[in-house]
Amino acid sequence: MAYEGATHEQEHQMEHLLALLDPQDEQAIVSYYGLFDEPRLSLGEIAAKRKEQVEQTLATIDKCIRKLAVTPEWQLIKEKQ
Repeated sequence: MAYEGATHEQEHQMEHLLALLDPQDEQAIVSYYGLFDEPRLSLGEIAAKRKEQVEQTLATIDKCIRKLAVTPEWQLIKEKQ
């Protein structure tokens, strides 16, 4: 599941939302938060996979979250909680 207690509809909406990102950035978000039953990885582990510095990975994740937070898709998810 996307997060504990999420409905199937919420999980589907989250998948759609994350699909707005580049695939590598989407995977970084999924790994960092442990979404969709994926194991949660540390920033260091994600950075190593991306061949980046930890600070760069953190900045990318932050940028992606900010980008998603202003989308209509996120607003729909937020309203339904």
